[in-house]
Amino acid sequence: MTAPLPANRSRLPLWRAAWVIARRDFTAILFSKAFLFFLIGPLFFIGISGAAGALSAQAVGNAQNPRLAVALSVAEGRAFAAAHARLTDLVRLPEIEVVDPAEADDPDGLLDDGERNFGAVLDGTLAEPRLIGTEERIEDWSGRVALIAAEASGAGAADYPPVALAPTAVTVASKRSANSATATAGLTLLFLLTMLLAGMVMSNLVEEKGNKIIEILAAAIPMDAVFFGKLFAMLAVSFVGIAIWGSAAGAIVVVTGALDGFAPPAVGWPAFGALFLAYFAMAYLLIGSIFLAIGSMAPTVRDVQTMSMPATILQLLVFFLASFAMTDIGSAVELFAVAFPLSSPYAMVARAAQEPALWPHALALAWQVLAVIAFVRFGARLFRRRVMKSGPAPARGGRALLARLARRR
Repeated sequence: MTAPLPANRSRLPLWRAAWVIARRDFTAILFSKAFLFFLIGPLFFIGISGAAGALSAQAVGNAQNPRLAVALSVAEGRAFAAAHARLTDLVRLPEIEVVDPAEADDPDGLLDDGERNFGAVLDGTLAEPRLIGTEERIEDWSGRVALIAAEASGAGAADYPPVALAPTAVTVASKRSANSATATAGLTLLFLLTMLLAGMVMSNLVEEKGNKIIEILAAAIPMDAVFFGKLFAMLAVSFVGIAIWGSAAGAIVVVTGALDGFAPPAVGWPAFGALFLAYFAMAYLLIGSIFLAIGSMAPTVRDVQTMSMPATILQLLVFFLASFAMTDIGSAVELFAVAFPLSSPYAMVARAAQEPALWPHALALAWQVLAVIAFVRFGARLFRRRVMKSGPAPARGGRALLARLARRR
């Protein structure tokens, strides 16, 4: 009779078993055709977005500024043009073109002339000038036209005193506003990446559940190890996708200089990049553990779509909570967003862009790791109780089952 296997050797240790599952899933997904097409899709989007942005910037740069048609008398038109030339170095003024006063009889014809690109028409006299054009345009130009008319009527350029300029590097208000824009961009990017990539966990589990593979795995190794292995495999796959997409986006940023529009985050770009990746991993693992629990209980892919709707809505609520909380760092709402596990990664990304302290991030990451462990264990226990009722006792494992069968011979 075959001797029974020792109890302590009946199954692999938790983390070793999780590593086996993670390596298996990572290799299977990475070299599949579906993943290749999954990678190509966002690359097309990034390329099209970059090309559209470059074309838009070129179109804006090449666009001709609207001009002011000056339809005064000949003498006053010359005086107005001379005053415009004297003041143009002091004030930002619209470009002008002196036209025949007779053309003022038909201002609509001047404004409709596509080749001359007039934004408004000035007629009347220097003492009583009149602007004709759209309401927004004439309100914008009225003060500057009045200044030029006053200058043309008599005052000389020497009567305008020079203004000494003492520029400052940055003000507190401008710095906060710029950091807030960077925080919003980082938070939004984190949300979009998590939404795009987290669904792969659920679809993979449902597929293996339909093939009964998940039940075989659950009989041989701890269910916690299956969940941890699948989560970290999908996280590694996600990092591969982010690396590829990030390289393409980085090339576009270098060419277009799009990053120049964002102020450096409070912790600096290197630390912010590292924290962003860490918080993406935490956000992915947290929502992925919920998706795993949903996928483990859903019998079909159609049921997954229905059951995952609350989790998707929860993600949106978490995003809105973090977006609102970032406007007032240190408030009760912001501290709640930091403490709530699902919103904590988003809130801390926003805080990294606005606050230079690093120690809160160490505490937040430790708290999020504990939350991931708790969520995964809860999902695995739920799977064992709701799905694996008729299967072998999970505490014994596949090897113990074989040993028990051998003893019966």
